[in-house]
Amino acid sequence: MPRFLAALASAFALAALPAAGAPGVAAASDLKFALDEIALAYARDTGAAVRLSYGSSGNFRRQIAEGAPFEIFLSADETYVLALAKEGRLEDAGTLYAIGRLVLFAPAGSPVDPGKGLEGLAALARAGGVARFAIANPAHAPYGRAAKQALERSGAWAPLEGRLVLGENVSQAAQFAVSGNAAAGLFAYSLTFSPSVSARGRFALVPESAHEPLRQRMALVKGAGEEARAFYRHLQGPAARATFARFGFALPGR
Repeated sequence: MPRFLAALASAFALAALPAAGAPGVAAASDLKFALDEIALAYARDTGAAVRLSYGSSGNFRRQIAEGAPFEIFLSADETYVLALAKEGRLEDAGTLYAIGRLVLFAPAGSPVDPGKGLEGLAALARAGGVARFAIANPAHAPYGRAAKQALERSGAWAPLEGRLVLGENVSQAAQFAVSGNAAAGLFAYSLTFSPSVSARGRFALVPESAHEPLRQRMALVKGAGEEARAFYRHLQGPAARATFARFGFALPGR
């Protein structure tokens, strides 16, 4: 595997688990780089660690409903949090912490030009110029659903449907696109703030009107301990919010 692919795979891997007993955090994959930075700063400042697990929000919603031992859930789709709260699995309905954005990304040498937007992608796809296109699985990944909506509204879904490469989550979709295993892809803007991603191609923000808002909500799982509650409060504080903003998330209340 080329060196940069090995580095990228390592960047997207699950965070190393701290000592047993640290609260488990189930986090949407688009948070990988931002939340890693927040957790490292929190550990440095307080001496307290958390166990970060990244994946698709839909899968975490199912796991928490089945009793998985997480204490905090940060979802990329607020409906999963609201559903778990209604089922009595969470302390309450939680709080909106961010609004996500999609980007159209093409690796170096791709025939796809992100600067031409989704309409340019649709035209190229209809002409047979896109062999493979990466998105997260719309069945359980919020960014995959948003990608599907954006492709449908631009007319690109029909010519691309048979050429899709589906990532288990949005980070895996990014890996497919960045590695060149797909001609291009739609994934989270927040992931482009890693040099391992941004240095490997070109990207452009997808208009917010192209899909339903990616309203990201977090909540405490029922029975969460005091260490989890402390980190949850930290996630709502100015330092964590500033980090989310620096990684391209829009912040509620601003």
